[in-house]
Formats: sequence, C-alpha cells, structure tokens
Amino acid sequence: MAVLNLSELETSRRPFISSLLEESGTDVTECYQCGKCSAGCPLSHAMDYQPHQVMRLCQLGAREKVLNSSSIWLCAACMTCSARCPRDLDIASVMEALRRTALREGRRPKEARVSLFHELFLSSLRNYGRIFEVGLMGGYKLRSGDLFSDLELGRQMFMKGRLKLFPHRIREVGEVRQIFERIRDMEGNG
Repeated sequence: MAVLNLSELETSRRPFISSLLEESGTDVTECYQCGKCSAGCPLSHAMDYQPHQVMRLCQLGAREKVLNSSSIWLCAACMTCSARCPRDLDIASVMEALRRTALREGRRPKEARVSLFHELFLSSLRNYGRIFEVGLMGGYKLRSGDLFSDLELGRQMFMKGRLKLFPHRIREVGEVRQIFERIRDMEGNG
C-alpha cells in the first residue's frame, strides 16, 4: 500500500477541491466517510478505490492518485451512491468530474476496454436518446475483439425478449443531441 505524504498534498489540496466543487457542484469536504456509497455501489468490488475512498482521496488532495485510479472509469453513474448519501452529496457527479478532468489531461484508463465502452455508450445515447443495447454490445464486441465471451448470455436475453434487434429512438432525440453539443462547446471541443 502506497503512503501519502500529507504535507506535500496540502499545497495542491485546496485548488483541487475547488475545481471539483466548480465542475461537479459537490463539496467533497462535506463527506464524513460513512461508507454508505460504497456499500450500495454495484461495482465497488471491481474498483481499486471504493467510492468513499475516492471521496477521501479528493479531500486529501491526492489528485494524481485519484485521476490515475480505475475507479473513476468503472463507475457506471447509476446514482446509487448519490441516492444513499446521508449528506446529499452527488458522488456520481464527482466521479464524472474526475473522468472529464482525466480526459482533458490526456489520461486514459488502464483498462482500454473501459474507455471504449464509455465512448460507445455515449454515442448510443447521443444517437437514440437512450441506450440501444444490441448496437452498444455489438460495437463493443467488434471493436474490442472479444466476440464470443458472452454469446450464450446474449442469446438467453434475446430469447426472453430482453434485447431488441432494432433501436427505439425517443421523440426528443434532437434535444439530447443539443445537450451533447452544448457540453462539447463548454469543454472547448467544438
């Protein structure tokens, strides 16, 4: 386990916390480490730092450690952590802010497939206003080269009517695309 030098972190702590507050709207210093976010997180078992630990690293100003962690990429943004927080902190928003910061700085997750899935997920959302599971997984399987690992599971889901062959596009898909355009403009990627 790596040791954090708190005196070195103190100089960068406040600017990092301020930038997270500005980008996520959440003051990470208000987290009192109850662990409810981690207890409810469906992916905490796969993370190198559980959600409450990510929050603590942010409080400490451990910017490099948290931005290089796998946890920020593995977060599914399901909002369970935010819903369970007794302090009403939006932990999922902090995770998203950390991902955006990492991307702006050219950082990529250690697991290349996480970045690929993230990209395809957002593309499906932008195109249809919702997720088209078959298209998402088909694109993921083709681009990752992992074609057959879940084939039986996919077949079972299809047979039970859980997967649709054709996408359902919401009526207001243009509004969803406008949201993506505004975000791209705000991030300076226009």
